[in-house]
Amino acid sequence: MLKYESIYHDLCGRIHNADLQSGEKLPSIRQLAQQFSCSKSTILTALQKLEDQHLIYAIPKSGYYVVDHQIAQKPTSTNTMDFATSSPTWHAFPYQDFQHCMNKAIDTYQTDLFKYGTPKGLPSLISEAKKLLESYQVFTDINNIFITSGVQQALSLLSLMPFPNNRKTILVEQPSYHLFLDFLKTYNLPVIGIKRSTNGIDLIELEQIFRKNDIKFFYTMPRFHNPLGTSYSKKEKEAILHLANQYDVYIVEDDFLADFEYKSKRDPMFAMDTYNKVIYLKSFSKIMFPGLRIGFAILPNALINIFQQHKITTDIDSSMISQAALELYLKSGMFERYRAKVHGNYHKRGKILQHSIKTHLPMYPASSEISMHSHIIFPKNVDLNRIIHHLSHKQILFNPIEHNYLAGFYRERILKINVSTIDDEKIEDGIKEIAYTLYNLDNYF
Repeated sequence: MLKYESIYHDLCGRIHNADLQSGEKLPSIRQLAQQFSCSKSTILTALQKLEDQHLIYAIPKSGYYVVDHQIAQKPTSTNTMDFATSSPTWHAFPYQDFQHCMNKAIDTYQTDLFKYGTPKGLPSLISEAKKLLESYQVFTDINNIFITSGVQQALSLLSLMPFPNNRKTILVEQPSYHLFLDFLKTYNLPVIGIKRSTNGIDLIELEQIFRKNDIKFFYTMPRFHNPLGTSYSKKEKEAILHLANQYDVYIVEDDFLADFEYKSKRDPMFAMDTYNKVIYLKSFSKIMFPGLRIGFAILPNALINIFQQHKITTDIDSSMISQAALELYLKSGMFERYRAKVHGNYHKRGKILQHSIKTHLPMYPASSEISMHSHIIFPKNVDLNRIIHHLSHKQILFNPIEHNYLAGFYRERILKINVSTIDDEKIEDGIKEIAYTLYNLDNYF
């Protein structure tokens, strides 16, 4: 073993055993050289390897410090049961790890920060994105990958730009992502809806819509649909792709919860597309934090040039600092370690949620997926707004589903449930309270 490797393993062991604490300053290069009886250049080589793996970081004219991998202190528990919030649990993110990547990005790309970037995004991040996408079974060429300011920007560009099929109407599932529906309404874009339920969508109705209307693209969330929490079967995805090709309709696949997949053989629609009709979108809002404002858009060749032209006119490039920090976070392996931990935590919450619904509300239709969000469908004569209002006085919070529908579209009595920020031990208590309220309150029209 080379000398620098021996020093690297020694220091690495001290860090992992907490002999060198998170945030602690390492001995100086001179002290380490004396301690290990070697040259300063050998020490620097060992330290560089530790820094490359983001175990330490350097502060100019100060020295080297151990990266703090600790997460923020969990906030004091409250009596509130928040089933409304869909953002990730902020205190579960090791923000100091990412802060180190941010600081390192500024040092590494300091000259680039004073230049306009490229419309496609930071090339080094695109290379890392390609590797990450392959873990979702999304295999594509680097030229087809765009970095966007969140999925919201990608959706707005796709909605406004012309498509090769020369059509204008957008088809969306009902219910669907409320911010995208708000965008379509704000810009008065032609849009129609198709019902999605616990049983998927009516493929016969889908074909009729494709045949009779000038559908530009179909916006869908095949995996862990928002807000229903349901997923399409392989057979459904194949049928949708076949119809899209038959009627020259593009598919915009929003795979925002790909990181929480628990079935190893369930691939995104993009992986099954042999017609070059799928536009794949992936964000980091749920796995990391919404404020990062970074998303990936994978486009068919026919859309690359026009998408790039429209992106240039909006922001030239997404935040260079955020892109550079994310690149380092992915490259270092920090993201993979964090994703594995968060996946386990959220999967546990999803199982508790499913068990609670089946135990206390078994008579009502609901999603069977193990996900951080789900829904329950109540009969038409149930006054759901009254239930939500009553529960809010007990500090049990839910959001109504109205904003997830197009104006005028028939709305079922759906209660949205999200457990991304609620403590495990409170999930069943909240579901019990729903059941109690249904049985003991005059909730019927």
